[in-house]
Amino acid sequence: MMNRLRQIADAVRAAGEMSVADLAELTAASEMTVRRDLETLAGQGVLERYRGGARSLLLRGEETPFALRSDDGVATKRRLAAEVAALIADGEAVVVDGGTTCREVARALRARRLTVLPLSLHTANALAGGAQLTLLLPGGEARPGELGLVGPLAEASLAALRFDTAVIGCCGLTAADGLTAHDLPEAAVKRAAMRASRRVIAVTEGAKLTRTALAHVADAAALDLVVTDSAAPAEARAALEAAGTVVRLVAEA
Repeated sequence: MMNRLRQIADAVRAAGEMSVADLAELTAASEMTVRRDLETLAGQGVLERYRGGARSLLLRGEETPFALRSDDGVATKRRLAAEVAALIADGEAVVVDGGTTCREVARALRARRLTVLPLSLHTANALAGGAQLTLLLPGGEARPGELGLVGPLAEASLAALRFDTAVIGCCGLTAADGLTAHDLPEAAVKRAAMRASRRVIAVTEGAKLTRTALAHVADAAALDLVVTDSAAPAEARAALEAAGTVVRLVAEA
């Protein structure tokens, strides 16, 4: 169901608006099913219903809601997470960003002997209950949907600490524009996490190495390592390496 919701949301966003009949044909689902899906998406603020169809409420370049991204490419995200977890030694102090890929990193770290500060409530929930893990929680305001912790309290929490490794997600990453995010307060928290850490690992699906979002977080050279997958274009990887960043490619299963 979640893949169909994402398919509908992406199609309506690309077209601006679409009819129920066209969406039913696109998804090979019944019109009744599509209507239920549109109600779900309308409740998430993704689109607006009208008789016989829907129009998108997401602007170009705006972040797709967390719930719709949650199940996208899970197998790839778990391979990326396993690679990042293998780079972290027991006993490290680690700050883990929000987002769906970093949530998988948190799940991969949950059973480890580490001190971890998560930057979202989704990530914190993935870490909760680890028997050997020391879980630190920052202050801050939780962004609706994403539940990323932002604002002065979150930034002050990070400024008071020093980490061995920061694991940072991104909305876009290119050699020319660096690491970028959709949300300005989130970008500020990412920068604070990077300043507080000796090593910065960016983890992202390869497709994001061709994208640039609104808020600049850091130049590519500020990243010690980028962990990505084979969907990353060779030219984009080469440009990042030329900018001084090490790129580690995770093979398909």
